[in-house]
Amino acid sequence: MYNFQSNLNYAKQLDASDELASYRDKFHIPKDKNGNELIYLCGNSLGLQPKSTKDYIDQELEDWANLGVEGHLEAKNPWLPYHEFLTESMAKLVGAKPIEVVTMNTLTANLHFMMVSFYQPTKRRYKILIEADAFPSDKYAVESQLRHHGFDDKEGLVLWEARDGEELANYEDLEGILKSQGDEIALVMIGGVNYYTGQYFDLKRITELGHKHGCVVGFDCAHGAGNVELHLHDSGADFAIWCTYKYLNSGPGSLSGCFVHERHAYNKDLNRFTGWWSHNKQTRFNMRHEFDVLPGAEGWQLSNPPILSMAAIKASLDMFNEVGIKKLNEKSRKLTAYFEFLLKQLGEDTIKIITPSNPDERGCQLSIQVKNADKSLHDKLTRAGIISDWREPDVIRCAPVPMYNSYQDIYQMVEKLKELL
Repeated sequence: MYNFQSNLNYAKQLDASDELASYRDKFHIPKDKNGNELIYLCGNSLGLQPKSTKDYIDQELEDWANLGVEGHLEAKNPWLPYHEFLTESMAKLVGAKPIEVVTMNTLTANLHFMMVSFYQPTKRRYKILIEADAFPSDKYAVESQLRHHGFDDKEGLVLWEARDGEELANYEDLEGILKSQGDEIALVMIGGVNYYTGQYFDLKRITELGHKHGCVVGFDCAHGAGNVELHLHDSGADFAIWCTYKYLNSGPGSLSGCFVHERHAYNKDLNRFTGWWSHNKQTRFNMRHEFDVLPGAEGWQLSNPPILSMAAIKASLDMFNEVGIKKLNEKSRKLTAYFEFLLKQLGEDTIKIITPSNPDERGCQLSIQVKNADKSLHDKLTRAGIISDWREPDVIRCAPVPMYNSYQDIYQMVEKLKELL
C-alpha cells in the first residue's frame, strides 16, 4: 500500500506533504532541560495540552470572577447547560446520536453507574465476561460488582483469553465461550481497544454475539475515543464509556464520556442511581417534585458539571470538530504503518510487534516487545528524549498520535532505539 523509505529526508518529505502537519503547532510539546522538544509517543496515556485550552479555561475563570453565581446563566458559555455544548461534537466523534451521549464523572465511576443499570444478575445468569488482559481498573470494577451482588468474584468472572503462545484474542474462542456459558453470562464488558496489545475489537461482531446469547454488551473505549472510528450507535452496544485525557487531550483526570444506546433512552424502569442533574430540566429547581428522569444518556447524570474540566474538553473537541475523525484516522493509519515499517527494519529476531498488523484491527498504538530487554531499555529511551510507556512484563507502548506527532518523530524514535540496541 505504501512505498516507504528508511531515511530522514523521506520522513521530512512525508511531513511536508501532510495536510494535518500544522496542528502540531497548536499543542505544547514537552522539552528537555536544554529546550529541545521531546519525542512524545504517550498520547495513549495522557494527551498533550492544546495551546487553546488556557483561553477556554481563562474565559470561565474570568466569568466566575466577574459574575459569581450569575455565571450559571450570564457567562459567555452559561454554566447551567455547559455539558450540552459538548454533546454534539462528542457524539460525532464516537459515532453516536446526541441523545446517546453525555460527558460526566470519571471513567471507572461511569462503568459502575452503567453496571447499576445494565448488570442485573439472576441466580442462573450472573457471570461477567471480560478479555483476560483487560485494563486492571475494569477488572477490579466488575469483580466488585460480582461481590456486591453476593457472587464469588473468581467463579463469576469469565475470561476471554488469548491462545497459548499468542497475544491477541480470537473471536472463535469468544464464540465458544458464549456457546458453552452464554446462558450464565449476564454482561459482556470488553475494552474496545485493548490497552496492552492495542488490538481494536470488532464492536458490532461482539455485540451481535453477546445479544444472540441474551447478554447485555458494553465497551470501555478509553483507548478508542479520538483514536479510531468507533461507530457506537451502529455497533448496537447497550452502553460504552471512555475517558477524555488520552487521545482527547483534556488534561489529567478529566471527565469521562458515556454512551447509552437510544433503544434504552425512554426506559424509565431501568434501575439506576439518580441525582438532581438527571431530573427533568424544566422542574429541576422547583425542589419539591417527585423524580422525573431525563430521556437518553443525560438521565444517568447525578451532579452539576465541573466547568473548568469541561472547558478543557470543549477546547479539544472544537479542534476535533475542525479536523474530523475520518481525516485523523487516515493520517493515523499511514503514520502507524510507517512506524511498523521502520521497526521491522530492525529485524524480527530483535523486535516483535504484538499489535495486529491489519490497520482495521488497531489504532495508532504499537506495543513492542524487544528480545532479551527489560525496563532498563525503556529507561534509556526516556533519557534519550523518547517519552513512551512501559507495561510489565516486557512491552513498550508507543502511540504516534496524528494530531501532533510527525513522521520525523517516528524516524528519530526508531533511530534512537537502533542506537540503544
